[in-house]
Amino acid sequence: MFTKYSRIDLTDLARDNRLGATKAERVVWFLVRNKKMGYRFRRQHQIGKYIVDFFCSEKNLIIECDGGQHDEGKPKDDVRTKFLESKGYKVIRLWNNEVLGNAEGVYTVIMLALK
Repeated sequence: MFTKYSRIDLTDLARDNRLGATKAERVVWFLVRNKKMGYRFRRQHQIGKYIVDFFCSEKNLIIECDGGQHDEGKPKDDVRTKFLESKGYKVIRLWNNEVLGNAEGVYTVIMLALK
């Protein structure tokens, strides 16, 4: 549980997450870095007690890539999303299979969220 981590632990965890990115996370990172969206994104960025997959500070936009493990964790994801939204962030969740099967559609969704 995230509440047991100190800020230093979360920094280490974020670094490990960047090094062990899933294939879907690598695809999204390629899209936001190489498609010239015009905005800077950070990956595995700490916000409060959470680490988000991708974060654009200019637009307060968070992109989360979710795999099958998020089916069981839905209540925790809902709490996390509500917390982030209460702080003024917009959260979009992308399923890994969407990212891997329809990268252009995902690109469009991200671009719409940035406008």
